[in-house]
This record gives sequence, structure tokens and C-alpha cells, in this order.
Amino acid sequence: MPHDRYLLSLDQGTTSTRVFAFAVDGSLLDSEQVKFEQHYPELGWVEHDAEEIWQSCLTALNAVTERQAAEGLSALSLGITNQRETIVAFERSSGKPVANAIVWQDRRTAAACEAMRAEGKEQLITDITGLLLDPYFSASKIKWLLDEGGLRKRAEAGDVAFGTMESYIIYRLTGGRCHITDVTNASRTMLCDLRDGEWDQTLLQLFDISESMLPNIVNNIGDFGEIDDSLPGAGTPINAAIGDQQSASIGQGCIQPGMVKSTYGTGCFVMQNTGTSIPKSNHRLLNTVAYSLNGELNYALEGSIFNAGTVTQFFRDQMGFINEASESEALARSVDNSDGVYMVPAFTGLGAPHWKPDARGIIYGLTRNSNKAHIVRAGLEAVAFQTHDLMSAFVADSGIPPYIMRVDGGMASNNWLMQFLADLLQVEIERPRSVETTAWGAALLAGVYCGVWPDLESGIATWQKDRNFTPSMDKDNRDALIDGWQVALQSLLK
Repeated sequence: MPHDRYLLSLDQGTTSTRVFAFAVDGSLLDSEQVKFEQHYPELGWVEHDAEEIWQSCLTALNAVTERQAAEGLSALSLGITNQRETIVAFERSSGKPVANAIVWQDRRTAAACEAMRAEGKEQLITDITGLLLDPYFSASKIKWLLDEGGLRKRAEAGDVAFGTMESYIIYRLTGGRCHITDVTNASRTMLCDLRDGEWDQTLLQLFDISESMLPNIVNNIGDFGEIDDSLPGAGTPINAAIGDQQSASIGQGCIQPGMVKSTYGTGCFVMQNTGTSIPKSNHRLLNTVAYSLNGELNYALEGSIFNAGTVTQFFRDQMGFINEASESEALARSVDNSDGVYMVPAFTGLGAPHWKPDARGIIYGLTRNSNKAHIVRAGLEAVAFQTHDLMSAFVADSGIPPYIMRVDGGMASNNWLMQFLADLLQVEIERPRSVETTAWGAALLAGVYCGVWPDLESGIATWQKDRNFTPSMDKDNRDALIDGWQVALQSLLK
């Protein structure tokens, strides 16, 4: 790659949009983050203003591309990664949203999903998509926008289109010239046949959604148009699109069957590469597309925890226990243990392997001796306990215990939490030099398409380790902690 070019990555997340400029060796040249508001109009509802998100994309793109231009550098290619399952309805003519985006955390369609389950529809959905019948995924959100949101007439007339966040952003970046979705995001809609990566007509009929409303499904790399001349980064080709967890898996180099990564962002997402096979899960894990570069689908087994980084946000924003998320580590270290306090952070229900959309969070085991340090420590421990539940399900399904786990995301910078995770899982935890693996995965894919690397294997050779966390907790203490977690968890699940 010429020394005056860089790879541009747009990471559209749940709480902010970030844009990155990467050198070919994976080193970070520049970044910009723009946060946006979370909307909670009713209990269990979570929405985003998609126009505000679009403006956050423009602001972040403008900041990075202008600073790099001042250094004499220009973008070679753009890769986009995004919060998955969140759905946007927008005008075809203008690209502007016609309703707030319904976020992946939103639970408004729980009753509708339960009614379909009672009708015996879940097994059909799982057989086709690899997913469970849950409000988490996009299909029931689209149906809600069509029927309860009053958009059906306009959508059937062709005035309104739908897409997950990468689809919406690409549509607007290209001035409406490209309405596509990549196969990883499509595989999270509950409308895509996992075996061929195409919209499934049976499911479209089941949810009463016309294929004409949806984007075309494409590989994760390709020619997805150029940024419109009127926008920041004008003329930059868009060559990669991929869901955030799959992007992190690419950024972590987990392209061989059996490799595991765990991302700790707003939620926690554990993903194990399964190659070209689709293993059957008996423990309510998800099958999903890992990536597709040349039409050959590669798969992954995934478990999703709905609340991870939201725990520290809760302590900061709602409880006032900390001023910054980073302060949680020092507070957790300030006490020897959680003094019997456990927190189950089911703010928006429980994900895998429990899948209880109506569950709500609890703090268990409080005494007069409990203080905020115990509660904060319990909240961080809960992230590790939930990961332990997930990995137990992975091992039960695959029969292969992981020997190493690669971690990323904001919470991965918490050394105390990563050591507790290693102790609890009895697995070596490996953290990369840069925890921005989600953004790097999208940039790497864009680089593969435009010839920076000849293939994906060459690209992931840039991965570098920061440090390892090796298990050191004695078995009795570990077992007692896990038993206590199970007691707290079961009190919620009753």
C-alpha cells in the first residue's frame, strides 16, 4: 500500500459511532467517536434516532478524513461494521428515516414471539436460520414497524425500505445508489436461510414481509459504491461490510475452526469459528454466518449476553457510584471479595443460554455490611459468570473445551476483570495489542478486496498480542463462587 494511503473503518455501535484510520500493519493512525442518545419510550423499548446516527457518521468521517488530509494522506478503501439486528425504515427517495430505529435490545415484540412459539413456529425458524424465535432479531421488529408503526402501505408502494444499520449507512453514503446488506447481518434478521445466504420465502411469508422491501444480500467484500461527492471522504470506495461481532472475530484472527473470541462492549458476544459446517446446538446457542468472501459461507457458533458494558454504564449514569467506567476496576480491587453480593444484570432480559426476554435484573445477597465497592465488584463478576455459563454450553455442544480465548472491546482493558475471567473459565485469556479489533476487522476486509493483502490469511498475520491472563484461583474458591452465582441466577429464573 502506498505510504500516503490508509484504510478507513466506520464502526457504527450501540452507543456511539466511531471512525478509524489504520495503517497497513494494523496500527491506529487516528480515530473519532461521536456518541448519540438512547431512547426508552416504554418499558422494554430501546430506540435510536437514525438521523442522529447518520449525522454522527458524517461528523466522525469528516474529523478523521480532514485530519489525515492535513497530513497528506488519503483513504484507500472504507470498511463498515455495525450493531446487528437493529432495524431502520427509511424513504427510498431521500434516505431519511421514517421512524426511530428499533434497537437489538428492544423487547416490544416479546409477546408476538411468544404467540408464534405457542403456534409451534420456533423449530421451523431455527431449522432455516440457526436462530431462536426471539425479539432480539430483526424480523419481528420489521413486522412491528409495518403493522403497529403504520408503514405497511408506504412500504408496499415502494416508498419505504428497510435495512440493518450497515445497509442504511451504505444507502446514504452512496446517495441511494446501493441498497445492500452483507450476509452476516442478513443472517441475524431471522429471515435468511443459513445454508445459502438468501432471503427465505417461507419466513418472509410467515412474518408478512415482502422481499422488495429488503436489501440485496452480498458477500462481505465487494464493490459497494463510493462515498458521494457531497460527503466527507468523497470518492472513497466502500469495499467491506460486516456485523460487529463477526468483524471482531476477523480482527482477532479467528478464521480457523475451533478458535474463540469474546467481545465485551455494550453486550458480550462469544463466537467460535466452525468452518463450513453448521453444528446443531442442544443448548440454545446460535448458528450464524461468520463471513463470506467469494460465495463460500463460513459459519460460527455464537452466544450473546445482552448486558456487559451496560453494567458499568448503570453504575456511572444511574447509581452515581463511579464517574468514569475505568474507575470500576479500582473499586473492585478495593475489596477482597463481593461479600456474598451477586448481581444479575438482566436489564433487557437474559440472552444465551437462558433466553428469558422478560427477566429483569437483581442484586442478590445484600446485607448491612454491603457497600458500593461490593456491588460494583459483583457487577463486573456477573460479566464473567455469564461468560462461564456460555462457555459451558459451548463445551456441551462441541465437546471441545477451549484452551485459549481472545478478548476485545472496551471492558477487555480492565485487567482485574480479565484475570477473574481467566480464573473462572480456567482458560488462558489473550488480549491483543489493540482492543479495537471490531473496527480493524472491517478495515482488514476492505484491504483484502483492494489488494493490500492477497488473501485473508495474509491480513490476519498482522495480529499482535498485548498480554495473557493465566488462571490462578484455587478450585474450592472458584466452585464456591460459581455455586453462589447459580443460586442468585435461579432466584431470578424461578
